[in-house]
Amino acid sequence: MTDDEDREVLALLDDEYARRILIAASEEPMSVDRLTERCDASPPTIYRRIERLADQGFLDEYQEHDPDGHHYKTYSTRLERVAIEIAEGSMEMDVYRRDEDPADRFTRLFEDL
Repeated sequence: MTDDEDREVLALLDDEYARRILIAASEEPMSVDRLTERCDASPPTIYRRIERLADQGFLDEYQEHDPDGHHYKTYSTRLERVAIEIAEGSMEMDVYRRDEDPADRFTRLFEDL
């Protein structure tokens, strides 16, 4: 990772709402409405954090359908671990993400058409 990417990841993980989203969505996929309730934040705050988390590959996005025929997105945490090593005057950061199940990926790609 570049220094700019390292800074972005650290800044994102320093954000309380981003951490709340990651923790909540690690239990089960959640909609923005559920994340708003669980994280005690406004929808715009949740949407902004989701965008930043997704840009880093920390969230998976799924299209869901309710019984009324409407559709909405749910989000699941993909971030598994961040490891930081400081030694000999330098810092190295490794980000570990869960692999996406091929069937889930196919479904997501099909639903996005």
